Amino acid sequence: MPENPIENEDSIHKKKEFQELAFVHMDSLYNTALRMTRNELDAEDLVQDVYVRAYRFFHKFRRDTNFKAWIFKILTNTYINQYRKKQNQPRQVDLEKVQNTYVERSLDKENDVIEGFREKNYDSLFDDDIRAALEQLPDEFRLVVLLADVEAFSYKEIAKVVGCPLGTVMSRLSRGRKQLQNHLKEYAVRGGFTDKERKPKL
Repeated sequence: MPENPIENEDSIHKKKEFQELAFVHMDSLYNTALRMTRNELDAEDLVQDVYVRAYRFFHKFRRDTNFKAWIFKILTNTYINQYRKKQNQPRQVDLEKVQNTYVERSLDKENDVIEGFREKNYDSLFDDDIRAALEQLPDEFRLVVLLADVEAFSYKEIAKVVGCPLGTVMSRLSRGRKQLQNHLKEYAVRGGFTDKERKPKL
C-alpha cells in the first residue's frame, strides 16, 4: 500500500523540528549525564535513551514552553528510573522543609545567584578537582547544582525538572553549594594553592 504523502510530509516536518530543538542541547545533556552516571558509556546510553523517549513523546511537548527544561526532565526521570537503580546508588536524602517566608524572599533574588559558582567561573578552576568534588555530593544535591550553576535553569524550572517542591530545590542547592565549596577548599589546601586558616594566637 503506497504511503500517504500527507502523513509522510508531517513525519518529515516533525523530525526536522525535533532535530532543530533537541540537537543544540546534546552537549549539555551529555555533560550532565556524565556527571550523573560517572561513566562515559552509561552517559552515552542515557543520552541516547533520552532522545528516543523525547522523540516518541514529542507530540506532548507544548510549543509555548521551555524545550530544554522539558528534555532535561526526561533525562532526570530516565536516570532515576533506570540507571540509578542499576548502579545501586545511595538512598535519596529526605525532602527538606523550607519556610514559606524564606522561599518568597529567595524568589525575589532568583537572579542574584552566587557568582562564584557560575559556569564562567568553573572554567577558571581545575576540572579534575571540580569533577571529584561534584562526585562527592549526594545525587539530589549534585543534580540541582548542575542544573542551576552550569545549565542556568531557574529555581522554578529545576523544580519541574526534578519533580520536587520549590523550597526543596532551594534547600538542596544551598546545601550542595556549601558542600562543594568545602570540598574545593580542601583540594586547594592539599594542592598548596591556599593556606589553611590560621588559628589566632592565645
